[in-house]
Amino acid sequence: MLKLAQRVGRAKPSAIMEIAEKAKRLKAEGRDVISFSIGVPNFLPGAHVYGAARKALDNDSGQYGSNRGMPELLDAFLAHMQGVGMDGYTRENCAVAVGAKHILYNLAEALLDEGDEIAFATPYWTSYMDIAEILGAKVNLLPCPPEQNYKLTPEQLDAALSENTRVFLFNNPSNPTGMVYTKDEIAALADVLVKYPTWIITDDIYNRMVFDGVGYHNFVQARPELRDRVIFVDSLSKTYGMPGWRVGLMAGPETVAKAVVTLNSNHITNIPEIVSVAATAALAGPQDVPTEKCAEFQRKRDEVLAVLSEIPGVVCPRPQGAFYVFPDISCAFGKTHGPTGMKIDNDVDFCAALLEAKGVACVPGSAFGEPRSLRISYTCPTPQLAPGMQRIKEFFAELG
Repeated sequence: MLKLAQRVGRAKPSAIMEIAEKAKRLKAEGRDVISFSIGVPNFLPGAHVYGAARKALDNDSGQYGSNRGMPELLDAFLAHMQGVGMDGYTRENCAVAVGAKHILYNLAEALLDEGDEIAFATPYWTSYMDIAEILGAKVNLLPCPPEQNYKLTPEQLDAALSENTRVFLFNNPSNPTGMVYTKDEIAALADVLVKYPTWIITDDIYNRMVFDGVGYHNFVQARPELRDRVIFVDSLSKTYGMPGWRVGLMAGPETVAKAVVTLNSNHITNIPEIVSVAATAALAGPQDVPTEKCAEFQRKRDEVLAVLSEIPGVVCPRPQGAFYVFPDISCAFGKTHGPTGMKIDNDVDFCAALLEAKGVACVPGSAFGEPRSLRISYTCPTPQLAPGMQRIKEFFAELG
């Protein structure tokens, strides 16, 4: 019997999407479900983005585009980078792809041979592990438990890296924890990174979604000599409410950007012209929508944390970016949900019982490498947030 390639056997469906789909099915069956599962921003971009797309449709060339990306989009991205303190890059340092996930996959293909080591912190975004396993890379996990606020320490990084580490992958602000590294914390990690000959990917797609005045900071700002090894990854999905438009971008050394462009020429050729025009309008046009949404998400963060603080035994480091909280709910393990009789031995049991009993969908922390926790994405419509959090609080009260 004919077989598929071995790498397909290493590929897994997204745990996040599986839960989101289950929540959709329950809704379709008439259940009252509030979903805190999938990380979509749940808002639409400004009117000027749609205006630019309509105009582009009227003037569509119907031709192939650039493997690197439309020049106007690259220029808008470079201006955006300057706005977050990343200066000195040119079009030759950049490339565009079908979402940040595609950028990350291209980078993994470009930088990792089978058996090469990639290091990243736990909790991690689920696709990091999936991509590494598909490509046969060796994964070096750096556990960052809630006791250290889900953040990597310089001492931990120094102990983990070696000359055998091919890629260090870093996520700031973090999905799933929402944690943001301060300027001093970034500088301390950068001081470690200069000692090791490793590529550094900074997956920083939430760089404009930072709260409490902490600000966004990058290793290149702290140690400019790292510029030749750092690849900055960004996306329009979260900041601009455009996840379905699928626009990911990168900036880094010219050799890396050229490799991604070459892979694009074999994978996708280019992203569509209309999408590129809309993305350019989002980056270069009025920023009132993302600014307003960032403030709204900070208010929602505060509302979620206030409820969690009222639940005995739950511990939740304070996130300062993105739109997630990642509470440690291990106080529920070993207990039984009274009304349903469902036993909770782990995070998966907890999320299954919560969905069954209260109609609230969350993602188990084990999907992100931290089985004591769960992820709450608080981008649901505002009227659903308070009832959803109240259901979680009631669920804990019913455990015995």
